[in-house]
Amino acid sequence: MPILEVQNLRKSFGETLVLDDISFSMEKGTALSIIGSSGGGKTTLLRCLNFLEKPDSGIIRVNGETLLDASASGKADFQRNIRLKRLHFGLVFQSFNLFPQYTALENVMLAERMLAKEQPDWKERKQARIREIREHGEMLLKDMGLQDRMNNYPHQLSGGQCQRVAIAHALALNPDILCFDEPTSALDPELTGEVLRVIRGLADRNTTMIIVTHEMTFARDVADYVIFMDGGVICEEGDPREVFSNPQQERTRQFLSHYSQ
Repeated sequence: MPILEVQNLRKSFGETLVLDDISFSMEKGTALSIIGSSGGGKTTLLRCLNFLEKPDSGIIRVNGETLLDASASGKADFQRNIRLKRLHFGLVFQSFNLFPQYTALENVMLAERMLAKEQPDWKERKQARIREIREHGEMLLKDMGLQDRMNNYPHQLSGGQCQRVAIAHALALNPDILCFDEPTSALDPELTGEVLRVIRGLADRNTTMIIVTHEMTFARDVADYVIFMDGGVICEEGDPREVFSNPQQERTRQFLSHYSQ
């Protein structure tokens, strides 16, 4: 059973059709790269998957469970249990989205601590749960190579370090699927390498990921599958080596011709 199934997803903003009949699936432990020109619908697709936007129609299933059937649901149905639906996905934004008043460790702990407070045994187990959450956050930051930056605030960190904190934050709730929206777009080449090495390490550990990226070499070499989007549609998809070395669609060839391979 695929971990993620997307069927016939459509999304418009006013009269502008941004996603047009998007369908794909992916298996657990695979890395999917989504490439394409700016404005092609890639970020909107991620926002729909993370329930930050409501599609006009289409179906989203995770582990066989239908989280959204947009054609059959209104706004109230979309909002119902939306936080639980979002727990299936972790999203790493372009701009880090860290809270400046919290340390790196506090940023990573925040979502897990908020979720724990909603549990019926929070008062009885408060100190134990805080300790467990702290240990989990420390472990995640160590995995990101930030064991010596846990008590630093975002303004005391480089862009690459902030993005690694953001990745740890997204992993804190153990999402089924980790999503990246251009995770290196705000970074210089040296810091880009830092973040890409972390994502490559996650791929080596079979973390299920969707990566929207303009890093073509990374998309080709790290992903198990690649989708090329243009104008809100999937123009081409398949094994990255095949798509990059022998694209079948003229639009894909035009796009890839701008990148050295």
